[in-house]
Amino acid sequence: MAFSCASVRLHGRVGAFKCRAALATPSGFSFPGARRWTARGIHCQLPPRASADGVDATTSGADVVVPEAGEFAGSAEEVAAVIQPTVFQQKGGEVSDFVGSGGNGKFPPGGGGGDGDNGTGGGGADGDSEGDDEFGPILSFEQVVQEVEKRGVSFPSLPADMIEAAKNVGIQKLLLLRYLDMQASAWPLGPAVRSCGLLRNRMLVDPAFLFKIGTEIVIDTCCATFAEVQKRGDEFWSEFELYAADMLVGVVVNVALVGMLAPYARFRGGSASAGLLGHVRHAYDALPSSVFEAERPGYSFSVQQRIGSYFFKGFLYGAVGFSCGLVGQGIANLIMTAKRSVKKSEHDVPVPPLLKTSALWGVFLGVSSNTRYQVINALERLVEASPLGKRVPAASLAFTVGVRFANNVYGGMQFVDWARMSGCQ
Repeated sequence: MAFSCASVRLHGRVGAFKCRAALATPSGFSFPGARRWTARGIHCQLPPRASADGVDATTSGADVVVPEAGEFAGSAEEVAAVIQPTVFQQKGGEVSDFVGSGGNGKFPPGGGGGDGDNGTGGGGADGDSEGDDEFGPILSFEQVVQEVEKRGVSFPSLPADMIEAAKNVGIQKLLLLRYLDMQASAWPLGPAVRSCGLLRNRMLVDPAFLFKIGTEIVIDTCCATFAEVQKRGDEFWSEFELYAADMLVGVVVNVALVGMLAPYARFRGGSASAGLLGHVRHAYDALPSSVFEAERPGYSFSVQQRIGSYFFKGFLYGAVGFSCGLVGQGIANLIMTAKRSVKKSEHDVPVPPLLKTSALWGVFLGVSSNTRYQVINALERLVEASPLGKRVPAASLAFTVGVRFANNVYGGMQFVDWARMSGCQ
């Protein structure tokens, strides 16, 4: 058939008067929590001091009166005179300064509740350790500007989402350096990276992204060509237009299969757009690119999100398969009908049903190809993260070629079975 199965393609803030209590705590003692102190007209006298001749003397000073809370609430100077800052010493000798007026103090590491500005949540480490993964630390706005100017690139020439991220939350160092290297590449890579965000964001996370697409296209084209020659025999050249249409649609499908599951850089910091499209975009960005995508600083994925990603990618794969089936099989059917109107043969096979064949492609991509490529992505990530993959990058590339070749062969045989069971062939 023209859109050949043998192509194998488808694959606690407390108030202003709180923690700095006038309590001289013993060394090494820490309070479990800060308490609000309210003085309620406490009156006391100093104990009498004995005189030299043994006669009790009166107190050496006037009575000490702690004023009512309302009396010193209006004067910051009086409050400061009564309450002096106290350092609470933590375990291990670390000192944490709990500032009562507004959460600017430094808290002990390890108890965070997420990034409040970005709503990412799920983090247990403090902000200083965020970004400490294979992509390096997060550079501040000033550091980003310095690094960009050091490379001879003007900061305004960066992509808009990277500029917004640099101003708000920063950019991880390795991602920035990779972009500066790739945008300086020769044609066509350099202009493509600067102008196409889909390509740029995927290559920043996975520099082997184009290699994987190329591998998929070459393997699929070679397998499909071999199958087409065996199937058509002496009529291969007379039906070359069918083969060409098949290969063209196959390229589109291969790019979609690899690109949709590829991890990509998410630059935070931009304001969320309102409306339905804004909510859809937010929900899409919250999902991992594939079921087994690795977590990164600021982006952790729950089990529900990973399951949702599987079904969402299956839907996208199905839509691509149905659309490409309509185009590819439609072209093939038109050519077959035109040729038979000129010359008929008793050996002619029936023209495949267009909608039924397109639906088969959609189901096959959404179920079989989606599952197989999810597994392939997980295996490639394991190999790339292994000590061997890090020491010998060629081993990861060789594994990519081998596993994708095996997937193409198995997928092609599976599609033949599906096509025969459905009656399309």
